[in-house]
Amino acid sequence: MDTRLYTDSELNALRAMPKRVTNPQARWANKPKSRPSHSQRIFRASASGEGDAGFIVFQRASLSDQHDFSCGLVWVPRSGPRLPLARYNGPGHEHGDIFFRPHIHRASARAIEEGRKPDSEAEETDRFETVEGALACLIADCAVTGLRAELDQPRLTLT
Repeated sequence: MDTRLYTDSELNALRAMPKRVTNPQARWANKPKSRPSHSQRIFRASASGEGDAGFIVFQRASLSDQHDFSCGLVWVPRSGPRLPLARYNGPGHEHGDIFFRPHIHRASARAIEEGRKPDSEAEETDRFETVEGALACLIADCAVTGLRAELDQPRLTLT
């Protein structure tokens, strides 16, 4: 099923909508089970007034590279395909002009209209360096409650 066309206002409203995590004790699980390459945990979140629609908040981290991680927010509508709204990625890979730096992907109307991955566009950030810090930023940026994560401490730079 194709992703319906969303406007940037609708995408921003979904990211800003208050969400409450319903399973804050979700545990990390290694995937795939036969030869694990990463660990992940998945939280379910609900928004008041959305019926059986909701959100998924996820964390995924490589077992071999501490810089290769991702935290994300996915919209799960009552009907239609899931829609990735945001991903907070670690510096474990290049993305376009971003060379091994943390970056944030946000779904955009333009990407959807052009038939690309909704969250294909990204911008570099210095707000996090760890999977925990990325989750803390996602929680703050996307109005998530019922889940706690600590922001990364800023690095001291000597001048």
